[in-house]
Amino acid sequence: MAEHPNAQLVRKGYEAFTNGDMDTLRGLMAADATHHVPGTGTLSGDYKGQDAVIDLYRRLGEETDGTFGAELRQVLVDGRGHAVSLHHITGDRRGRHLDLDGGIVFRIVGDKITDLDECVADLDAMNDFWS
Repeated sequence: MAEHPNAQLVRKGYEAFTNGDMDTLRGLMAADATHHVPGTGTLSGDYKGQDAVIDLYRRLGEETDGTFGAELRQVLVDGRGHAVSLHHITGDRRGRHLDLDGGIVFRIVGDKITDLDECVADLDAMNDFWS
């Protein structure tokens, strides 16, 4: 059985993120896409529009001297425009190490990502890392 198109879209996004291919990521998102980052850290908040989201991804690399990574573990779909990714994130920043499970709830309209709601297994650890 073929993988659902929304799962394929999410996998393509993770591959582009891992490879630093911001042009491909931009093409997967609606112009007004929003990425919501949980917590109280320096990168927490809402990033609206392709430019803001791409800048967030640039800052993830910049703030961690290129060590930030997200290993995709699984993609779940509902067939109604939602996908949920489960991933493992790692990175190093200012003497701290991040090693944490997380995920993103994607909203997809047509073939474009419109909203990304990020979640993590340990919000305190995430806040500490980005403080």
